[in-house]
Amino acid sequence: MQQLLQALHQRLAALGQGPEGLVGANKPISYRTKPPAAIHRELLGVCSDPYTLAQQLTHVELERLRHVGPEEFVQAFGNKDRLAGSKPCFGDKTNSLEAYVQWFNRLCYLVATEICMPAKKKQRAQVIEFFIDVARECFNIGNFNSLMAIISGMNTSPVSRLRKTWAKVKTAKFFILEHQMDPTGNFCNYRTALRRAAHRSLTAHSSREKVVIPFFSLLIKDVYFLHEGCTSRLPNGHVNFEKFLELAKQVGEFITWKQVECPFEQDPSITHYLYTAPVFSEDGLYLASYESESPENQTEKERWKSLRSSVLGKT
Repeated sequence: MQQLLQALHQRLAALGQGPEGLVGANKPISYRTKPPAAIHRELLGVCSDPYTLAQQLTHVELERLRHVGPEEFVQAFGNKDRLAGSKPCFGDKTNSLEAYVQWFNRLCYLVATEICMPAKKKQRAQVIEFFIDVARECFNIGNFNSLMAIISGMNTSPVSRLRKTWAKVKTAKFFILEHQMDPTGNFCNYRTALRRAAHRSLTAHSSREKVVIPFFSLLIKDVYFLHEGCTSRLPNGHVNFEKFLELAKQVGEFITWKQVECPFEQDPSITHYLYTAPVFSEDGLYLASYESESPENQTEKERWKSLRSSVLGKT
């Protein structure tokens, strides 16, 4: 009993602390709180090697995954408010799961912020090409969650509207990555790549081949719709074992993947930057984008004027 209590205490302590704070850390900032150029460290100044950054992102992902327990899936779906809609409800018992989703959002906004921050389009194009290379390395490693977050960040409206910047980017590799994560056919291409990565992990000859980090939001969606779309009992009143076997298979794979030890050496300066670097809110991103490349149509001009008035207090 004493050993069980000690193990439980350690588990609760780990969940309570987490890496750099699991929930609510580093919320997006407004454009007016942009750090001065003299003290702002852009990501390329901290890490200029795409493979190294992909490795450090894998470190963060596996650390985050380690805190997510399989019981949180059940609690998230079991506690949802049926009167509030069809989405799962995150609560105190699903903090780690919610924090992992928040990490995805943070990485997405960090990518967009790093692209919109430089004043010159040549520098912005350099950052975009850097993230394309990082995303490709994440794909090769099997880190699909970071891959999708990077693609999502580059596809945000404030970034995608930077036409002059994108004109200087070699986009062929980016289009290939987009194709791999295309949502068409219920993410058919991604699911094929995930199965290949899972098979590689099972037959791995080195620790680097064992890494499988799924696109987490889609994993939650799959488990949720399996839980909601299939009845737990058959018309004759018997338990629907087929449903629970499929649930067990999906959650079981997740447990296997999250227990993999990260094969890459951690660089604290890079992971600290990933956790703590300022990120813009959506309005801040639009303002930075308009400052980088002027509005092209009347709709953008009106939005820019509105944002300058509401966020910066300018007319």
